[in-house]
Amino acid sequence: MARFKITTLHTRNSNGIRIEPGMTVEVVTQSMSNPVNTNGGQTVVDAFMRIYGIDIRKAGALSMTELRVEQI
Repeated sequence: MARFKITTLHTRNSNGIRIEPGMTVEVVTQSMSNPVNTNGGQTVVDAFMRIYGIDIRKAGALSMTELRVEQI
């Protein structure tokens, strides 16, 4: 099992969703691969919904250019 810390890098206001730099979530995965690229990033989407109540996919910010991924 691997634990990842995902942090937003830029301000974004899209589809009525505002994202600020520094918004951070942690996800635990069964594999060592990047959770943003695995299973369409669903674990990351779920974590942002659970913590902040936003749909990061709908905001168009579910990409490696918008997020920093660190393995903890």
